[in-house]
Amino acid sequence: MRLFAAVLPPAEAVSALADAVRPLHDLPGADGLRWTHRDGWHLTLAFYGEVHEDRTLPGLRERLARAAARCGPLEMRLKGAGRFGDRALWAGADGDVRGLERLAQAARAAGRRSGIRMEAGRSFRAHLTIARTVGRHHGATAGAATAGLRPYAEALGAFEGTPWTATELTLVHSRLPTGGIPGERPHYAAVAAWPLGG
Repeated sequence: MRLFAAVLPPAEAVSALADAVRPLHDLPGADGLRWTHRDGWHLTLAFYGEVHEDRTLPGLRERLARAAARCGPLEMRLKGAGRFGDRALWAGADGDVRGLERLAQAARAAGRRSGIRMEAGRSFRAHLTIARTVGRHHGATAGAATAGLRPYAEALGAFEGTPWTATELTLVHSRLPTGGIPGERPHYAAVAAWPLGG
């Protein structure tokens, strides 16, 4: 199973962001981006990759339950926007970002202690991915490719979403598209969830 730990924003926060993102689809070049779907919007805490269901998953679940119990509910809101170079456009997070970072560290530690090889050296940045570029920009310099996402990040930069309280840590199963259909998206399903604060 391909798994990650996440905090899922509630429906009202998702709706507010969806309203702000909708006009971005009319910007030049928008049809060349792979837009994520609101049903799968999440704040990733730790990516585990392929996890063995029998050997690794039980220990991971137990450790994530303990991590959630040690962290209280988090006051959050989706706010602003940015980009990871020429790869991805995202909405930012505001509120108890330090608490979210501590929860992300605990989720990563749960993976390591369960025997999952975690990618080292990646610093946590609270974000929700909105769109990705499709492939590399052949024949373009990195600067030109990056400039392609700048208008989207600027257009969403003043966004300030609905405040909400994060109350759960969720383990999510990610199924990648297999049909080869253009525009096909990954499918996300919650495997388990634990209340923050126990």
